[in-house]
Amino acid sequence: MKQRIIFALIMSFILSLLMTCWVTWINLGWTSLFYQQWLKAFLLAWPAAGLISFVTGPNIYKLSVKLSTNI
Repeated sequence: MKQRIIFALIMSFILSLLMTCWVTWINLGWTSLFYQQWLKAFLLAWPAAGLISFVTGPNIYKLSVKLSTNI
């Protein structure tokens, strides 16, 4: 269980960090408000991504095992 929580936290952190950066940049470009808006988006996204990653992780892992054995 500890490993699952750590994995969900790290994975959601990286994905939230990169995705919010990308979407903020697409929407605003490199403006003076970029970092402020990016931080706000990241702080809102990371908890949701962490919860989603923790809840769906086991099922996604099982699906990836099934798909990889069929390829």
